[in-house]
Amino acid sequence: MSQSVRHSALEQIVDTMVDLTRLSDAQRVVLAGDDSVGVYLALRDRGFSRAATIASCRVAGGQFQVGLIAGRHSLQALESYLAQISRYLGATSTIAVSIDSREGVPSLRIRTGLERLGFRIEAGVRCEQGLILSAYRQGYGEMRNAA
Repeated sequence: MSQSVRHSALEQIVDTMVDLTRLSDAQRVVLAGDDSVGVYLALRDRGFSRAATIASCRVAGGQFQVGLIAGRHSLQALESYLAQISRYLGATSTIAVSIDSREGVPSLRIRTGLERLGFRIEAGVRCEQGLILSAYRQGYGEMRNAA
């Protein structure tokens, strides 16, 4: 894939994720996945100054309102990214996950993984590279405390 095609595909993914999560420049967003640095740079270009990757975050603890996972990844890697990014997201947060159609990642396993972390799938959008799922978490703190 040429660099310009790859760049435009990433731009489309970032635009879709921003739209699905209703990300505003006042919200803190944490990024994970193989393309997290590219997404970080694309968000900074759009004026989102409160973005960080999980690699650059020092302390987890629910301080982020939005999480984005982008890149080509296996099911095992995706599940690992979900577990990692979940620690940085608050009790009422939103997440968007890009799923590369060439990887053959089963959506049912992703749904189960999201639900286990307190997320409920809100929307899914097909794009050139595959599928982007958006999910939200409401009252996860209360649910976790009750367990």
